[in-house]
Amino acid sequence: MFAIDKEKFGAFVAQLRKEKRLTQREVAERLYVSDKAVSKWETGASIPDTALLIPLAELLGVTVTELLLCRRQASQQPMDARAVEDVVKTAITYSERNGKRVWRNCGPWPLWYAFSLLLGISELLLSLQREIPIKSAQTAVLLGAIFGAWFCFFARKELPRFYDENRIYGIMDGPFRMNVPGLRFNNRNWPHIITVGRVWSCAVMAVLPVLCMGLWWMWPAAWPQMELAVMLGTTLGGLFVPLYVVGKRFE
Repeated sequence: MFAIDKEKFGAFVAQLRKEKRLTQREVAERLYVSDKAVSKWETGASIPDTALLIPLAELLGVTVTELLLCRRQASQQPMDARAVEDVVKTAITYSERNGKRVWRNCGPWPLWYAFSLLLGISELLLSLQREIPIKSAQTAVLLGAIFGAWFCFFARKELPRFYDENRIYGIMDGPFRMNVPGLRFNNRNWPHIITVGRVWSCAVMAVLPVLCMGLWWMWPAAWPQMELAVMLGTTLGGLFVPLYVVGKRFE
């Protein structure tokens, strides 16, 4: 298995960036990292997190394989089985070195997630049965289920050291993307951010439908005007405001 040559990798990234006529700042903005981080890649001081390899390769117009090999490949030039295996092993090893996931080490949160989801679905079914117009709650429960699944099952337990060494304002982990301007993600605030995400997702699924039904019951005439404010306040303000406050406190 070959090791990634940081200097060769950095030179290749710099070459591709210049071919695309992109500045380091433009690359940084598209990947939600600092331009200082891009500079470190190109000088060989560090290598991007494995979660950034795919978007970086797409941005620079190469494949991930070419990025790991630090060279372009002819379209008709097949790789032999041994070379393919080396690239895969390098990517896997690199991924394992760059942060552990919460999977199988997330305490009681999967149970809380399942309970909250079932409770939320039951409340939505009750609202449909009684013809209570709370469509916004359906959207909120769906968002809570999606975000909650990531926070409770798949989020990294630790961020790669890359996040502690640079000012990174966004998380790119597979299909999951989160960018919070002004909030630097690192291993000091990351556990608290995960907790905020877990609490929010479970609360939205379990509490929001019954809250909406209660507001509709008390003020049925005003509910159509209140619904959007309740939706935005609980889904956006309820997640990103506490996340930002907690993140800045432990930053």
